[in-house]
Amino acid sequence: MLATIASCLKARVDHRLVDELLEAYQEAKRNYYLGGLRLSEVEGGRFSEAALRILQEQTSSQRTFTPLGRQLDTDTIIRTLAQLPVGSHSDSTRLHIPRALRVIYDIRNNRDAAHLGDGIDPNRQDATLVVSVLDWVLAEFIRMFHNVSADQAQQIVGTLVTRRVPVVQVFGDFPRVLNTSLRAGDYMLVLLYHRGERGANLQDLSTWVRPTMRRNLRKTLERLVDGEAYVHFDGQLYFITELGMRVVEQRRLFDVPVP
Repeated sequence: MLATIASCLKARVDHRLVDELLEAYQEAKRNYYLGGLRLSEVEGGRFSEAALRILQEQTSSQRTFTPLGRQLDTDTIIRTLAQLPVGSHSDSTRLHIPRALRVIYDIRNNRDAAHLGDGIDPNRQDATLVVSVLDWVLAEFIRMFHNVSADQAQQIVGTLVTRRVPVVQVFGDFPRVLNTSLRAGDYMLVLLYHRGERGANLQDLSTWVRPTMRRNLRKTLERLVDGEAYVHFDGQLYFITELGMRVVEQRRLFDVPVP
């Protein structure tokens, strides 16, 4: 899917900018899921610089943009885009995307020091906002350049997100959970967290779990679906819900246990 998106964008955008955009996107997401929250914000800034150059290119009659490697005057670019005549370009190009990217810059530049002692992990809170904005901006580019609806664009972005779960090591097509002390329910959540938008069917899960979990696998899944709403079943595939993802992240079930 990533190759398809790259090909789609490169039909309308300079190849170097597409490569920079998608590489920064993948690194930001990888760092986020591995707990490298500040690195995720740094990659978010790199993504933003590629995105702003794309907007420069798309709105320039000469298809020019600030060369890669040269300092980007983000304030001027955002102000210039906002001043483009109404109707000359889409509102996403003129206003929405630049303003979203401004949020990423502000977090990267201004939120690295003091935070109020309110019990919230500021790094995770900030990084979560950053990666959400990255998803939205990438979906907007796909919508604009691939001629699909906003919902379809977001679904395409969703297929890119394979959560990097350290406790899961993949051998071929087999995801092996490295924490042997997890209970059956937590084991399911870790696997489905790893699968993300792809989900998994009963046969897959039965193959991947420990043999001792197979006898009561259906009951375990029913409890996760109906009793706790951590998992959704669409009749064929099981998917982790937002609530289930929150449990995995808050309890850090994706971490590899220390021997």
